[in-house]
Amino acid sequence: MGLLALGTALDWPDAKTKAHHVRAWGIKQLLEIWNKAKVKERDAMLWGDEVEYLVVTYSKDDPKVLLSLRQADILAALAGDKDLAKEVTPPASPGGTKPKDKYPSPVFHPEFGRFMLEATPGKPWGIDFKELLHVEPDMKLRRAIAKDHMLPNEYPITLTTFPRIGSPGVFTEPHYSVSGPKLRSQFVPDEIANPHIRFPTLAANIRSRRGRKVQVNVPVFRDENTPWPWKDPTVNYDLHNWPEDDDVRNGAAPDNFIHMDAMAFGMGSCCLQITFQAKNITEGRKMYDQLSPLGPILLALTAATPIYKGFLADTDVRWNQISKAVDDRTAEELGEKPLQNDRWRIPKSRYASNSTYISEDPRLREEYLDPNLVIDPEIKQQLLDGGMDDRLATHFAHLFIRDPIVIFNEDLEVLDLSKTDHFENIQSTNWQHMRFKPPPADNNIGWRVEFRPMEIQITDFENAAFSVFMVLITRVILSFDLNFYIPITKVDENMETAHKRDAVLQEKFWFRRNLFSSRPSRGSGSGTNTPRSGGGGSRANSRPPSPVGPVEDEYKLMTVNEVINGDEEGEFPGLIPLVESYLDSVNVDVATRCQLARYLDLIRKRANGELWTAARWIREFVKGHEGYRRDSVVSEEVNKDLVGKVIEIGEREARGEGFKGLGRGVEKLLGGF
Repeated sequence: MGLLALGTALDWPDAKTKAHHVRAWGIKQLLEIWNKAKVKERDAMLWGDEVEYLVVTYSKDDPKVLLSLRQADILAALAGDKDLAKEVTPPASPGGTKPKDKYPSPVFHPEFGRFMLEATPGKPWGIDFKELLHVEPDMKLRRAIAKDHMLPNEYPITLTTFPRIGSPGVFTEPHYSVSGPKLRSQFVPDEIANPHIRFPTLAANIRSRRGRKVQVNVPVFRDENTPWPWKDPTVNYDLHNWPEDDDVRNGAAPDNFIHMDAMAFGMGSCCLQITFQAKNITEGRKMYDQLSPLGPILLALTAATPIYKGFLADTDVRWNQISKAVDDRTAEELGEKPLQNDRWRIPKSRYASNSTYISEDPRLREEYLDPNLVIDPEIKQQLLDGGMDDRLATHFAHLFIRDPIVIFNEDLEVLDLSKTDHFENIQSTNWQHMRFKPPPADNNIGWRVEFRPMEIQITDFENAAFSVFMVLITRVILSFDLNFYIPITKVDENMETAHKRDAVLQEKFWFRRNLFSSRPSRGSGSGTNTPRSGGGGSRANSRPPSPVGPVEDEYKLMTVNEVINGDEEGEFPGLIPLVESYLDSVNVDVATRCQLARYLDLIRKRANGELWTAARWIREFVKGHEGYRRDSVVSEEVNKDLVGKVIEIGEREARGEGFKGLGRGVEKLLGGF
């Protein structure tokens, strides 16, 4: 979460009248950035990770575990610690390698929920292989620093969601009554959101623009004793505090679904995000495109969200729930009513999978693009007139179909082209699974790509493993000039598939058959389908040819195991073998290679089922608990023991101990790591 601006936030009726104003100024700021930075070259290859924590209160003597709403106090304690203003020497890597230099302390940021913290490294990471080994100890350092600035009974944990958020009774410390004027929720109080004016205004304006509360409905898991049809027992159909309370009486809470009605049920989720800085815009656009089809695969691999509002769900990941929790589309935009007041029907929430590819790669076929993409033609023409190419102009013209949700009155006085506030107002509230990020106004940072779909993992080892894996994947993509293109509609389909229970083992995903560019060989005319020796080399005189033939022949359904580890027939190499081929081609010392292998082993075993996802482990923990009645209900007793086990795992990891003897399938989650 970036710097939070201060000012007078407009309620939706006023903000609506200023929406076109903000979009127009945002495009002017974008063109200013474009003209300054489009020729930017040779930026350092840097990257960074973002880890988000839930803060809980836990004591063995207390029957309940609660969400702590002391985010502001914890951040104040961190900001006031003079020692954190100094450079630190992070712990040695798992292999015993010590960093050469000190570097700034980790940085902590606020998030939507008052029970959340976000932590980033003190400076971006480079791509030196030894530096990759410092990610895990740095993550451990961040967690330790956060814990040191909390109360003795507070803990930063990395679960995606708090299992009983929104359940009847007390689930926060301190406790507040529900149904406040901003969220108007039946289940969570307004005070659960960060009190900065941006957050309650964002929630209230989404609800107001939509014309009703958000509807987050997740299929409940049907167990042996689950009543069927199942009606969410927490829904109060007789509530009449606000006009929106009529929603549940008008079908907002269907049978067999866990019903949630506020932004907190989505934006109160934690994730692991990675941002890459490219050397120039061309490379950034290429990474954006090539990483896009990988999003659903990594979402399934990191699945960690099987519980909502105290009930087991029949899904494993959080993505669609966040999408629904910030869906501000009106009935007309949803296609529920004829268009009269709105400009177009919009197929997706503003939090969704990508709808565009943006590279000028000649391998990008028209058939891969979304045939139903909605754009603002006037904005696209303005960008084209400003010198932007068609593909990137289309991308931004699609993002700018959205209204700005939070507008500060003071920002409307003068257009400042040395800022990007109006552009970011739209850009940063298009929460897609990839984000293409232009340099800031001062141009001191390069073109960046943000990879957003991964779920947060329980341990720092796991979060480091997935972070390092994604860095290595970008190196492989660029070194071997890989081609992951499939139709964007198939990526959408894959994102839906990733939500299914145990999708990592039980489902198949559309994926490209041949990742390598076919190039005519001398004399034979046949293509080559293997990485070039050394993993690098000049391509100045060799451009990938435009593909030919039916686009349907270019992809097929594969399991996650086949995508990650390769198929049995040897037709598809697998991402980990490609990473290993890349590592073989570059100069990596044996000790570093062994440590990187630990991370690759985790991902390899998650894909082939030898190790469980966090979602599987949580589900099995609940089902194996003596207090579980096989009725889909995650009671306070079960919840406390689950969170307690997560805390215990974290403490064992911090002490450098193994996980044997922790029970409840922990070894199936983490193995011997």
